[in-house]
Amino acid sequence: MLLDMTPDEMLATTRSVRRRLDFEREVDPELLNQCLELSLQAPTGSLRQDWHFVVSTDREQCGRVGEVYKRVWNGLVTDDYLDAAAANEPDPTARAAWLRMMESARHLADNFPEIPAVLVPCISGRLDGAPATMQALRWGSVIQATWSFMLAGRVRGLGTCWTTVHLTAEEEVADILGIPFADIQQVALIPVAHTIGTDFKRGARKPMDDFVHWNGW
Repeated sequence: MLLDMTPDEMLATTRSVRRRLDFEREVDPELLNQCLELSLQAPTGSLRQDWHFVVSTDREQCGRVGEVYKRVWNGLVTDDYLDAAAANEPDPTARAAWLRMMESARHLADNFPEIPAVLVPCISGRLDGAPATMQALRWGSVIQATWSFMLAGRVRGLGTCWTTVHLTAEEEVADILGIPFADIQQVALIPVAHTIGTDFKRGARKPMDDFVHWNGW
C-alpha cells in the first residue's frame, strides 16, 4: 500500500531516517522487490547497468553487518572528534543542528545490529586509481539507482539512510555477505526498516542562492 503523497512531497520528505526506524518489525521481501524493480529504471551511464544490489533480510547476517558498522562508527566518532568538529562551526544554530544530527547518527550506530534489512549497492570492478571520468560514470549510475530505491521505500513506509562508515572495514562486510571483494566494490550500506510514523517534514537547508548559479558561476 502506497502512502498518500504527491511526487513533490515524496521528494521533499525522504529523510535520512535514524531515530524512527522500527527495529522490531520485519520487512517483507516482496516490498523490497517492488523498490528494486523501480530502482532498475534509474538512468545508467552508457546503458551499462554495471552495478549490483546485495540485499539481506536475514537477521543474523544483518546483525553481523551491524556490529561491524557499530564498531567502526564508535571508533571514528569519539567525543574528542565531536568536540573538535563542533568548535569549527562558528554559527551556534548550525552547530546545535549538527550535534543533534550526530546524536541521531549515534543512535543508528548503537542499534544497527538490530536492523531487519540492509541494502549494499556495489560496482563491478574496483575504482581505486581510476580516471575521474570513469569514476563519475560509475558512481553516478549506482547512486541514482540507490536513490530511486530510497524514494520507492519512502512511499511504502520504509525508512532508509545512506551510510559509508563501514567502508573502512569493507572486506569484513564482504565476507559476511559473500561479496567477492577483489572484483566488486561496495558503495554504501543502507539500513532499511519500516518507519515509526510516516509524517516526515522538509529538512532544514541553506538558502538556494548559496548553491545555484544561473547562466554561469
